[in-house]
Amino acid sequence: MSDVLPSSLKKNWFTISSLVSKDFKLKYRRSVLGVLWSVLNPLLMMCVLTAVFSAFFRFQIEYYPFYLILGNTLFSLAMDSATSAMTSIVDSSSLIKKVRIDKLIFPIEKVLFQLVNFAISLIAVAIVMIFLQIPPTFNLLLLPVLLFYVTIFSLGLGLLLASLAVFFRDVIHMWSVLRLAWMYATPLFYPVDILPDWMMTVELFNPMFHYVQYFRDIALWGITPGVSDNLICLAIAAVTFFVGLGVFRRLQRKFILYV
Repeated sequence: MSDVLPSSLKKNWFTISSLVSKDFKLKYRRSVLGVLWSVLNPLLMMCVLTAVFSAFFRFQIEYYPFYLILGNTLFSLAMDSATSAMTSIVDSSSLIKKVRIDKLIFPIEKVLFQLVNFAISLIAVAIVMIFLQIPPTFNLLLLPVLLFYVTIFSLGLGLLLASLAVFFRDVIHMWSVLRLAWMYATPLFYPVDILPDWMMTVELFNPMFHYVQYFRDIALWGITPGVSDNLICLAIAAVTFFVGLGVFRRLQRKFILYV
């Protein structure tokens, strides 16, 4: 099962890249600013949240706007990837019914599309970094490692949700509620040290807590994540991916009967 993803990418790369290009064009079709929205969205969200929460946390968190944009962009990458992958099979029902095609390419394409959007949004992160005069460190070289963890985790979660959504459409509605709860449960706009001990214990089981913390360590605090940090992030990604892939592979033959 471990070679399923690489072989699927290699065999269907042209199809996947074409779908990514199509989604990219559709997203910004008839938009005056076009791709600039991928930069403006995180900046505007950062401004709004800073205006709302800075009165509470600005004295507790140094470089609060940068703290915000790091957490929000990474959280959005994971959640948007899982959300779009979740509906990828249902949305592609007409094609699945007509053509014999590897169904795995649809959630993979959605996750890669979100990764491209994230890469563009890093321009916004760089702008805030320059504006606040935060010096970059060599720890930023670990960003591709973090993106690997988050991408694999998001794909695994997306595969699981996509499999369930085919048979139970209620999953799509339930996910929107869960995503909102997950956002508030992750320290995106509040400092970690305000959490009580019991909540900190809960956070240890929150994958996004570890990934967001990793991002802030390398980009804001100048901390090099240790071996244990990397092992935790990798283990979360690997377990989620193999669970999601296992469920997807087990159920995909029945997709055509329910999409």
